Amino acid sequence: MPVDEKALVLIVDDSTLNLKVLGNTLRGEGFSLAVAKSGREALEFVRKKLPDLILLDIMMPEMDGYAVCKRLKSGVVSKNVPVIFLTAKTDTDSIVRGFDAGGVDYVTKPFNTAELLARVRTQIRLKRASDEIKTLRGIIPICSNCKNVRDDRGYWERVEAYVGKHSEAVFSHSICPQCAKILYPDIYDEMYKDEMPDAEEPDSLSTRL
Repeated sequence: MPVDEKALVLIVDDSTLNLKVLGNTLRGEGFSLAVAKSGREALEFVRKKLPDLILLDIMMPEMDGYAVCKRLKSGVVSKNVPVIFLTAKTDTDSIVRGFDAGGVDYVTKPFNTAELLARVRTQIRLKRASDEIKTLRGIIPICSNCKNVRDDRGYWERVEAYVGKHSEAVFSHSICPQCAKILYPDIYDEMYKDEMPDAEEPDSLSTRL
């Protein structure tokens, strides 16, 4: 599966022209897009839906890109979303400040389209690889009632869907004996007659206990 398939990129820029140019560039490569014309709009969007990556301008009214990035990195969930600064500020101090704020990359305008796309794909690939490692090493939250699993982005989904996304496992559906006995008591014995163990003598049972 291509790294950019279904990947959601949030573009944050107060320039309508920049949003249009970037939108056309990324949409043409198959990315899903969301746009915000201010830092506050971006933070509000992220509270509702986590993007896979954020392209963030620096020079914006009310809240600049540095402040937005710091707010994102202070969030429990949003801190893991990669932020690429995309700005006309080319001086060294601005670049260093961008990385200090939590950015994973810094691209200056006017940008080279091929280079920008390569950087976007690379950061999304790294983020997904990191998520997989955390899943393998970490604790997976599971609902004690419905048994749905919460993924790294905070969404709840069925176990089959979660495992399918994080492995190459293929599911085949069946029914275990315990559930079969509850759901189909009239035909339970017939369904599992070949799987039932032979009766054991009391002495042999007591020896193993």
